[in-house]
Amino acid sequence: MKTEDILQLLEKSKKYIQTRKNCNPKIAIIVGSGLSNIKESIKNSKVIEYNKIPYFKKTTVEGHKGELIFGQLNSTDVVLLNGRLHYYEGYSMQDISYPVRLMKYLGIETIIITCAVGAINTNYNVGDIVVIKDHINFIFNNPLIGQHHKEFGERFTDLTNLYDSKLIQKIIKISKKNKIRIYEGIYFAVSGPSYETPAEVSAFRKLGGDVVGMSLIAESIVAKQMNMNVLALTYVSNKASGISTEKLSHKEVLTLGKKASVSMEKIISNILKEV
Repeated sequence: MKTEDILQLLEKSKKYIQTRKNCNPKIAIIVGSGLSNIKESIKNSKVIEYNKIPYFKKTTVEGHKGELIFGQLNSTDVVLLNGRLHYYEGYSMQDISYPVRLMKYLGIETIIITCAVGAINTNYNVGDIVVIKDHINFIFNNPLIGQHHKEFGERFTDLTNLYDSKLIQKIIKISKKNKIRIYEGIYFAVSGPSYETPAEVSAFRKLGGDVVGMSLIAESIVAKQMNMNVLALTYVSNKASGISTEKLSHKEVLTLGKKASVSMEKIISNILKEV
């Protein structure tokens, strides 16, 4: 993506969507691997496929349909990003975060990011929900690199409270009320697409990671720069290499995601009224 043209590209993408959406949400939800069932709960839905939106990249990973879904969840206007782009697909960090920048252009104030993770923390079990309180970036790239536009926010963005602490506390309260086990954890970001080695997982644990994944941070950093409230909600799809002897597979991630989506949907539906 040509950074010198990004402001014009965003305006063109925005114009295309504005003539087709059916509501004006302030909340966006990025749907991670295996969690696409959440879209079934969207009322009065209006679907806009990514490949129809000017300057949107195409999703290539199974379980990431690639569509914007406007409508109501728990009587609240939302837009669902059903599918995301990943660094390991060969996209740049700027490509990955373009949809998030566009959300701000469409009036989004709060973004809820979901994804599957592998458990580094040995106290976590498959199916557990983990709300992210901080991250460690081992992708060794940053979506803010390149030409800066003042319209996006601060060049040197403060990430101290990247994952909104007030929203985290609300999520924990909601989870306890609904008897859903939840943890606060630190997300360890890697590029993928290969899973981590047991030695890497051991090192990540020593560095403070609780869960590991191949997404999330580009979207989170850009959302923070653009002054959006960020909530990252993940589910444990597997125990990371060396903790479990079972073979890791994306197919298993998708299967477990369908089960976890029930708890995730319940939590997200309840938080919407408090955002």
